[in-house]
Amino acid sequence: MSDTGGQSAPSGRSAPSGRSAPGGRSAQGNRTAHGNRSAQDGQGTGRIQTLLRLSWLEAKRHFASPRMLALAVLLVLFIGGGSWGLADPDSTVSSQIQTETAYEVLFLVSLFVLFSATLGVVLLGFDGISRKRLTGELAIELAQPIARLDLAASQLLGLWLAAFIPTTIVSLGGMVLIESQMGQYPSAAEAAYFLTATGLVLFWYASIQLLASSIAKDVGSAVTLGVGAWLTFTLVWLLITAVLATLMGVDVTNMQSDAYGKFSELVDLFSPNGVYQLLLENRLSGDAAPHLPSAVIYLSTLVWTVVPAWLFFYRFRRLKP
Repeated sequence: MSDTGGQSAPSGRSAPSGRSAPGGRSAQGNRTAHGNRSAQDGQGTGRIQTLLRLSWLEAKRHFASPRMLALAVLLVLFIGGGSWGLADPDSTVSSQIQTETAYEVLFLVSLFVLFSATLGVVLLGFDGISRKRLTGELAIELAQPIARLDLAASQLLGLWLAAFIPTTIVSLGGMVLIESQMGQYPSAAEAAYFLTATGLVLFWYASIQLLASSIAKDVGSAVTLGVGAWLTFTLVWLLITAVLATLMGVDVTNMQSDAYGKFSELVDLFSPNGVYQLLLENRLSGDAAPHLPSAVIYLSTLVWTVVPAWLFFYRFRRLKP
């Protein structure tokens, strides 16, 4: 009897069905993990959709502002007029500046972009944060169930869209004017490169303006910081370059020399306008091409894209309404 009972033990050991429990638990765990990943993916998609929706609402608010009319006038006069005038072979200005291709005209038009489109960013965004803080609107927005990072990103993207969309439209119209004067369009790659570089410089200025506005305590200081930053990079930077060149022993009496050209390019890496010009020059050939390697220009582009935006996000997350 005992032997029989002993022999029955192996049959009792046959609990392979019991061993299947871990396997069952593993499959259930996989299904749970897959469900969690799907939920996270859904939350991520919903967060992006919310961010884009808020950005577009912010952009539409800028479109409805009276300042947009001033920006439109600036863009048409500077970019449209510049494209028409610089592409005219009979113009006195264009006869002194040799332009053989449509892209070379676009490069010259970029100077008008810096005077009009970037100023438009200042007009739209100099009080983007400070005004909301004074009116109490910022406190209401911060009380909403949305991450501060997402709210800051929507402010930045909305301002950028409000400046970039009309600039793109007028720039495309300027290319049509160039063709009517020169009989040639810039290639698709050249047009895309020009618009990409233009979009980047507007993004940089949007980051700078919102950072300045978040630091300002009132509208007056917001105007001072915003316009001051624009004047520094647009009008005063040449003077800063000349002073630094003098201190470094570079001859400033001949600004066409290679020594001054190389030095000014190095200084331009610390200016959004300078990096924008270097980006566009990088597609030119011959003496018009920059002395700096392309890798240095692209690295500076990356730094200007990341650092001002990161500083604004950092400041906004610690902002008190």
